Amino acid sequence: MSEEPRTRLVVLFGGVSAERDVSCISAAHVLAAVDRDRFDVVPVGIDPEGRWLLADAAKALLDDGRAGEIGGTVAVAGTAIEPLGVAAATAPGQQVVVLPLIHGPMGEDGTVQGLLEMAGVPYVGSGVLGSAICMDKVASKALATAAGLPQARHLVGRDVEVDAAFRQRVIATLGLPVFVKPANLGSSVGVARAADPEALAVALADALRYDEWVVVEEAVAGREIELGVIGNAELRVSVPGEIVPTHEFYDYDDKYVDGAARLVVPAELPEGVTEAAQALALAAYRGLRADGYARVDLFYEEGGRGLLLNEVNTIPGFTPYSMFPSLWAASGVAYPELITEMVRLGLKRHAHRAGFGRAQPRPEAGVPRPGGAPRP
Repeated sequence: MSEEPRTRLVVLFGGVSAERDVSCISAAHVLAAVDRDRFDVVPVGIDPEGRWLLADAAKALLDDGRAGEIGGTVAVAGTAIEPLGVAAATAPGQQVVVLPLIHGPMGEDGTVQGLLEMAGVPYVGSGVLGSAICMDKVASKALATAAGLPQARHLVGRDVEVDAAFRQRVIATLGLPVFVKPANLGSSVGVARAADPEALAVALADALRYDEWVVVEEAVAGREIELGVIGNAELRVSVPGEIVPTHEFYDYDDKYVDGAARLVVPAELPEGVTEAAQALALAAYRGLRADGYARVDLFYEEGGRGLLLNEVNTIPGFTPYSMFPSLWAASGVAYPELITEMVRLGLKRHAHRAGFGRAQPRPEAGVPRPGGAPRP
């Protein structure tokens, strides 16, 4: 009897957003750790022009059993392919699943997920709606408010209305300092702290280079607490971890360039706060329609409002400095096992949703319709 073919796992990375370098680092980390006995791994990159490329050098190392030599990043270079061409070209009986590791717009925001849905290809992580909601800070904050989840005070603005009057409203409503963020970006790209009116104007102009919508949040004097959640309908939540930044806030350089921010896992929290943080993480995950896996970021305002939701990241980083795998390692799930579980959940979600919303066969002419009336 022939062995069942390994599941083809297409690791999709790169992309056109400002976070593409982070994506390439994440992909290298995953490729080095994935269980090669379970998966036929195919690395596919999307270059800045949107072309899909088979990462030939990384694929050769994987096929030669030398995944550890891929290095700290994966080059988006190789043989040009049709989008989803590798996913379609499977062996008879082989199952395929895509693991999108594209951070930011055109990857984390429901666009790639929509393409995969249209093609009927299983994928790992949240669906179109959950991905779009969690990527867009304006939409996610509105939905979190509707769900009654505690958040920092904030204002949102579109580029055509971000003017002197908007800046005055920010100062009058939120005070200074504030944090200014593009609505659709992550990894702290375009995020700035503004402590005076001049800095606020500069920060807003910079954020609007990345998106037409911006979010301005009050500066919360709280600890940054993060938790990992995995699951579709049935969920598991990790122990909480804490980010201790070395910069003024946990910015891009502190995350990926210096790598100096300290991750404390598990976080040392007062009695009862861990359970409350886990409950809020699960409520946010469900409320913002996440699936598969996500990292939920909170603020803990000691002596004040307690726990506040910051955001839900549906494709958290998998770099050597990333919190998500660290949280699950501390919760008893090793990194290769975590990837395997994420893939399993993606396949399970695809199988569960197969047939939802599909067109049904139309009755033939003359066959009675519901209610007894024949079709003309």
